[in-house]
Amino acid sequence: MDVRLLYHTPDPERAVAVAARLCYAPVGAAELMDEMDDDAVTRVLRVIMTSGHFSALEHASYTFAIDGVSRAMTHQLVRHRLASYNQQSQRYVSFAEEPGFIVPPRVAADPEAEARFNEATAAAFAAYRALIDSGVDAEDARYLLPNAVETKIVVTMNIRELLHFFELRCCRRAQWEIREAALAMLELVEPTAPYIFMDAGASCRRGPCREGKMTCGEPYPKAPKRE
Repeated sequence: MDVRLLYHTPDPERAVAVAARLCYAPVGAAELMDEMDDDAVTRVLRVIMTSGHFSALEHASYTFAIDGVSRAMTHQLVRHRLASYNQQSQRYVSFAEEPGFIVPPRVAADPEAEARFNEATAAAFAAYRALIDSGVDAEDARYLLPNAVETKIVVTMNIRELLHFFELRCCRRAQWEIREAALAMLELVEPTAPYIFMDAGASCRRGPCREGKMTCGEPYPKAPKRE
């Protein structure tokens, strides 16, 4: 898996603070952008993050390139509807050679299971390639490709949706592949907006686990308190 941060709103914490401060300011946002010092930005962010008034977080966004993941993973990812996606198309991109297949760790740990897995994916690709060679369009032949086939996707989320995504997908109960992607994304965004993301991740970083009776029982170390 390769997760990269392609782009983000410049100075995202200032952008968020200015948007929030504008609601109560007699001057415009452009003037606030120039006039607010770092302490003022932090004060506004503290109010936002502790009060739950998160609409201002939607004014800063992040774009990621995620390569080397399965279609099973991206099917989960696109369920986060408040985001934008562009994914490698199996309709317009046909495979001349066998593509990569993502092997789950528990399968890879069992030689017999891995052999069966590899046999099945190879058979699926052979059937796919046979259809292509016989003149069937890639958009129809792709029906044979399994969820394990490797894919690439570009994802853009605003900060509010990222925090929601991290809460659900950094949790130990999340599916292993999307959790690995979420943890990598969180590591990339933390330095760009350290105050906003200081306690991002599974809900147990900030308080009680929200999984209820489904909790894993192994909470993360608590995040630092906002000051």
